[in-house]
Amino acid sequence: MTQPGTILGDLNDRSREVFRRVVEGYLETGAPVGSRTLTRSLSEQVSAATVRNVMQDLEYLGLLGSPHISAGRIPTQMGLRMFLDGFLEVGELTASDKQNLDDMLGSNTADVTATLDRIGAALSQATHGASIVLAPKREAPIKHIDFVALSPDRALVVLVHSDGQVENRLFQPPPGHTPSAMREAANYLNAHLADRTLGSLRAEMQREVDSRRAQIDELAGHLIAAGLAVWDSEDTDIGRLIVRGRSNLLSDSAPAEDFERIRQLFDDLERKRDIADFLELAETGEGVRIFIGSENKLFSLSGSALVVSPYMNADRKIVGAVGVIGPTRLNYGRIVPIVDYTAQLLGKLMADRG
Repeated sequence: MTQPGTILGDLNDRSREVFRRVVEGYLETGAPVGSRTLTRSLSEQVSAATVRNVMQDLEYLGLLGSPHISAGRIPTQMGLRMFLDGFLEVGELTASDKQNLDDMLGSNTADVTATLDRIGAALSQATHGASIVLAPKREAPIKHIDFVALSPDRALVVLVHSDGQVENRLFQPPPGHTPSAMREAANYLNAHLADRTLGSLRAEMQREVDSRRAQIDELAGHLIAAGLAVWDSEDTDIGRLIVRGRSNLLSDSAPAEDFERIRQLFDDLERKRDIADFLELAETGEGVRIFIGSENKLFSLSGSALVVSPYMNADRKIVGAVGVIGPTRLNYGRIVPIVDYTAQLLGKLMADRG
């Protein structure tokens, strides 16, 4: 398949300008752009028929599409990707946007999660999209652990960290385990805590399971394997996903056909089944990345766009990610610097908190 970069190099000046004007018009209005509209904005005076011929050529190349036979054109996913790679002009962060984000960090408290939540809310407000923040998993030593049965297939684990922070996590216990058996498992784990982190506790318990499997209570072994191992696996980085600004995607101006796609997006967010993939999206390099439609492996929503950037701790290790999701006609030139600056703020927060 021909790559967008190759097509861009083969276009003449007129085709490049027509393509750029169509995409810019679509991003601004969300509506198809017609040939008569373009004739009023092109740098050279040409007829509407000439513009239509150029648009037909661009459609043949897979860069433009037409939602209706008599309608104007909109960019395809490949066309939008080519525009972002070859034509997008990223603006500077405005003073007001910078001040609002700085205020969120300046008013932070000892509760990192609450601060991340407020920063996510500020990002959503600044971009008029839905913001997502992947918070780093905690590595503080555990002082106490409790299991609480909520239903036959749902349970809660309460983690009390040595610094006084309390964390609640839901998990699915193995079938048939009673509340009394969960209490026994908690007692067993608490006897072996000794202010270990969740990761080191899991590793030690796994060694115990491997070496003395017959002597360890069956429930405790199952809870370790099915519960703690999922939260703190050697193969994944699973943290808390904070989602703010959903109402921004459900505004009165949203077309009726968008609601089903928005519903699919929220279903993906609620399942969180690929939460680790969100961080992997940003791990190939520093800086902001833009994912269009099916390029975005976190969501099944084909009409969505994700602008995402990683943030790092004091050791320059990627510990989380922050981004904005919305329809493909986002104001990328404005949102990219906002996401980039928010990632810098979160990196400073992680460095200051150690």
